[in-house]
Amino acid sequence: MTAVTDTQNKSRLYQWLMRHATSPSARYILAAVSFAESSFFPLPPDFMLIPMIIADRAKAFVLAIICSLSSVLGGVLGYAIGYYFMNTLGQWVIDTYGLEQAFTKFQANFHEYGFWIIALKGLTPIPYKLVTIASGASQLDLGMFVLASLISRTGRFMMLAGVIWYFGEDAKQLFEKNFKLFTIGTIIALLVGLLLVKFLL
Repeated sequence: MTAVTDTQNKSRLYQWLMRHATSPSARYILAAVSFAESSFFPLPPDFMLIPMIIADRAKAFVLAIICSLSSVLGGVLGYAIGYYFMNTLGQWVIDTYGLEQAFTKFQANFHEYGFWIIALKGLTPIPYKLVTIASGASQLDLGMFVLASLISRTGRFMMLAGVIWYFGEDAKQLFEKNFKLFTIGTIIALLVGLLLVKFLL
């Protein structure tokens, strides 16, 4: 009975997600989530991007570009928060996610690595909001910040889109059969990112 209930719940959640992934507003939702995640929102846009690509494989790279550009624009907001409002809104975001110590270490790394730390960290599960706010607080050159963000975010989402596009129907079947694992994996990736900034940065 429990197994049947779990399957039904998974099916409902899967159907809901796929229905929204193919809705006319899906791209706007994807752009909004990607934008917000770069400055204050906790969930990564992958949770929307993956089912949207699976639902329409032909648009995989268009969706990845939308996600990338929205993330960079959101990153500019994060940069502005760090640059103009670090002592108020910026500090609130850092405190909310428990990133105080990581933020201090990350900010110090800018003096040594600058451009490259943004380009590399933007590819990892480390919360990108930490990168954007720290960039603004460190008053890194805005043009350099945008260029590094374009490289890292486009690289990250295009690689994800490429993998799903390449495996095509296999990726769809894997997603359908392991939807619960996908959901858990998304949460784990978020937690791993937070742990990385707490203990390794």
